[in-house]
Amino acid sequence: MPITLQSIKHQLDTMLGKEIMLTAQTGRKKKTERKGILTETYPAVFVVKLNQDENSFERVSYSYTDVLTHSVEIEFI
Repeated sequence: MPITLQSIKHQLDTMLGKEIMLTAQTGRKKKTERKGILTETYPAVFVVKLNQDENSFERVSYSYTDVLTHSVEIEFI
């Protein structure tokens, strides 16, 4: 991934509507994987609409800082 917040946002802007796999750190040695579609980008956060069959909630949002600090890893499918 890019190394600045602006470049991360720009790259995600170009991938709107694409399927995405998110791996988020939820604890010391715990990770959560979620699959969905990148639907919206805002100045500080991006929104992913999750697959309802696999997840209990409809959508989730993360900040670009989470991606920069590797708290969230993004993989486009």
